[in-house]
Amino acid sequence: MKNPTTPAAGPTPAAGLTPAARPTPTDGRKEPKGNDEYDGCAGHDGNGWEGCDGCEGRSGCEGHDVRDRHLRDLAGTVSGAVEKWRPRLLALSHSLHAEPETALEEHRSAAKIGDLLDEAGFAVTRGVAGLPTALVADHGTGELTVALCAEYDALPGIGHACGHNVNGAAAIGAALGLAAVADRIGVRVRLVGTPAEEDVGGKALLLKAGVFDGVAAAMMVHAAPADTVGASSLAIGAWDVTFHGRPAHAALAPWEGVNALDAMTVAQTAIGLLRQHLAPGTLVHGIVTDGGQAVNVVPARTRARYELRAPTAEQLTHLRARVRACFEAGALATGAELELAQHGEDFAELRQDPCMTEAYVRAARALGRTPEPRHGELMASTDMGNVSHAVPTIHPTIGYETHGALQHTAEFAAHGTSEGADRAVLDGALALAGVGVELATHEAQRRRLLDGVARRTREGARP
Repeated sequence: MKNPTTPAAGPTPAAGLTPAARPTPTDGRKEPKGNDEYDGCAGHDGNGWEGCDGCEGRSGCEGHDVRDRHLRDLAGTVSGAVEKWRPRLLALSHSLHAEPETALEEHRSAAKIGDLLDEAGFAVTRGVAGLPTALVADHGTGELTVALCAEYDALPGIGHACGHNVNGAAAIGAALGLAAVADRIGVRVRLVGTPAEEDVGGKALLLKAGVFDGVAAAMMVHAAPADTVGASSLAIGAWDVTFHGRPAHAALAPWEGVNALDAMTVAQTAIGLLRQHLAPGTLVHGIVTDGGQAVNVVPARTRARYELRAPTAEQLTHLRARVRACFEAGALATGAELELAQHGEDFAELRQDPCMTEAYVRAARALGRTPEPRHGELMASTDMGNVSHAVPTIHPTIGYETHGALQHTAEFAAHGTSEGADRAVLDGALALAGVGVELATHEAQRRRLLDGVARRTREGARP
């Protein structure tokens, strides 16, 4: 992770309250001071609660007691909202799972999500950024915009084998929970419906279109066999590869042909030999989608799709040059013509915000979960990586029993509506909402995020 932000101090979730959100004591206690009257209590992180003379703990501290009551009240409201929507959230997860739709074809899925959020009072915009199955739903008018990213595309042939029905329902639940307290904590909640994560990269396209402009923090959870936090992901790029040759009768005059399949074979052989020289975390994999039409005709055209992965976007650029040379070798050796076209958006490596990660761990532990730190480890690839280069981001995994099955298998998909998966939807919603509350009510974190928005706005930062 490059240039990690040093976590702001904070012994508990939502350790501070913004001026607008602070409660006015009604039991004779003194009101809190403003930021410029900070009295030096590190436990209060600059909140400056009057009457706290550098307390070493919470017991008996009037400022802490008032604040804690307020936070418990917020947590209760969030939990109540998620519980209210529980039947609908689980029904949505099950419905997405039962009717899987692949990248850019998620019409029913997007409609169900948009209708639910519209019913909940969100301002829903559909077909965002020229993507018919993308949507943005906003609630609240606070200056701190928190984005929840909902995925809902499935995989061809094996349905929701990456658990996007869980991911999406959890994000929507978090948005509904945060919406219940948005006005009290000065937040605008933005649910971003992000299609085609498994293909062209909906989040990357939405980022380019400005959907994340002004967003202070972005979050989602991802279904997995275990709870983890802090991992990075591999940068990835994809090519559609076509070799154009010349047909000929494979028996009467093969010498008249230019074999496009031979060109692909030479390229694949070169890639196979290249692999021994690739650094750990650097991967090349692909499939042939068209290898010719008749065995007795020299193939005039072959097609393939290849994905290239590397630990960073910079390393991906270097890898792309080396793999391109392999395809060029196939063309040179056979006389075929090479056509390379980028497929979708490149995904950058994921950078998880350490402060938000700590907040998520606290929220998850409060639910009885124990996320395992995976800092420095590389998982697969996600277009959330692109978002993380522009906005402070977390992308933890939320686990449930899959009996050893990993993502992108039919066996994993089979567990997507289990009791454990349903629990992951609800716990994921509550944990993400808890992070949102902490970011909004912890003054140091809120200030950090708003300063980041202001800086990015000044710099005009967007891919």
